[in-house]
Amino acid sequence: MTAEIVVFLYPYKKQKIMSTTNHITTKWLGNMAFESNNPSGHSLKIDIAKEDGGDGSGYRPKALMLSALAGCSGLDVAALIKKMKLEVDDFQIETIANLTDEHPKFYDKVIIEYHFHGSNLNEKKLQRAVDLSVEKYCGVMEMFRKFAELEIKTVFHNE
Repeated sequence: MTAEIVVFLYPYKKQKIMSTTNHITTKWLGNMAFESNNPSGHSLKIDIAKEDGGDGSGYRPKALMLSALAGCSGLDVAALIKKMKLEVDDFQIETIANLTDEHPKFYDKVIIEYHFHGSNLNEKKLQRAVDLSVEKYCGVMEMFRKFAELEIKTVFHNE
């Protein structure tokens, strides 16, 4: 016997999208801890704080979302810095997010601050790199747009 499962996703909007499927396996390690793999072959441990019943020995799931957001955009910006041959001594992204009070708790507002350090920063081109990531390249940023208000800040530290 064969069973057919049909899944409808709402709101349905027919669009032609080329896609790639990622397969992640997340294994329970006991108590509140899990280990999750990644298509790159690496794995990470997920856990909650001791005061919430975990051991505090791993990453928090919602905070991982913020790391994914900053990491995705950071990779775009780093690639553009290289492509544009820009001089940057240091670059970091600060991500500050507001978590709602009611369950299911989610981030409803996220501030993403791009900090560039250097003595010869080309602010116009660096801002262009940030804009391209935010508006065109970063898929995680696009996902966040579906549920959160995003505020983007760029800070130049000329040293």
